[in-house]
Amino acid sequence: MTAVAVSTGAVPMGAEATEPPERRGLTRDGVRLMAVRPGSLTHARFTDLPGLLEPGDLVVVNTSATLPARLTARRADGTGTPVHVSTTLDDGTWVVEVRRPGDDGPETGLEPGATLTLPGGVRLVLRDGFPDPARPGRLWRAAADPAVAVPAYLARHGEPVRYRHLRGPLVLDDVQNVYATEPGSAENASAGRPFTDRLLVRLLARGVPVVPLVLHAGVSSPELHEPPAPERYRVPEVTARLVTATRAAGQRVVAIGTTVTRALETVTGEDGVTRPGEGWTDLVLGPDRPVRAVTGLVTGLHEPEASHLLLLEAVAGRDLVERAYAAAAGAYLWHEFGDSMLFLP
Repeated sequence: MTAVAVSTGAVPMGAEATEPPERRGLTRDGVRLMAVRPGSLTHARFTDLPGLLEPGDLVVVNTSATLPARLTARRADGTGTPVHVSTTLDDGTWVVEVRRPGDDGPETGLEPGATLTLPGGVRLVLRDGFPDPARPGRLWRAAADPAVAVPAYLARHGEPVRYRHLRGPLVLDDVQNVYATEPGSAENASAGRPFTDRLLVRLLARGVPVVPLVLHAGVSSPELHEPPAPERYRVPEVTARLVTATRAAGQRVVAIGTTVTRALETVTGEDGVTRPGEGWTDLVLGPDRPVRAVTGLVTGLHEPEASHLLLLEAVAGRDLVERAYAAAAGAYLWHEFGDSMLFLP
């Protein structure tokens, strides 16, 4: 492997996408797409996706919409600090990531009881760690005083989550997928960002149905490479039925991103049957838990040590993932506004 080996943690120099493709003179579906199969690697554009699939294949998308989940808070000493709202829990508490001043990574030195002041005079009190209350770390369970309706509050005071590799601020449309309908994600399910309305129509004309599910993506861990925290999901009956039927017919189930893969695999049993369901999933795919439902995957290029790569390897195998990343070196852009890969059996 080259400098992009899974174990190195190195993103090739100059390979970070620092702004949306529309600001680089491209359409959403104009980003590069590498079609990766065991016997071949094909370089294309995302607009070529329909021709890379076969009639009868099934595409599954995540229709969760992105919230403006980044807030600017004040500490007790008056210091400004970013706060990322990852999700809200069933008891009304929030799950948040407090960033260090200057936004150079997550703040890991906080204690239970620490209080932050949010816009509008809302006080946010850190209670305990999430998902393990006894081990506070990057994510905290926190209580807001007074209680507020989180989506409306974020719409008024928040902005999209962004990281240091990005150039300039973002607007909400930058991190919204064309088919997103249900607000709830802290970060964009970015594998689906290159889709356009025209591309969806072309898939249907090709005989490739597109079906929905919802998984509200929390705040990722680009600096610490932690596995994903529990996330809320819903897989409707029609999607579950079509996934099972597609597999039974010998056709491919193509997940658009790791969020779709996580949700589908959560509701697919050892018998290979995908069932409708909703709730919270803490599933982490990898060598000890291979995929049961997903046979194809559209994904962006992730940091080499990110847990997302374990999921890619569960779908496509380590050798194929490493070959794809080696072929992408020097030619493909990384991160949420970068290029894409399509893994097929």
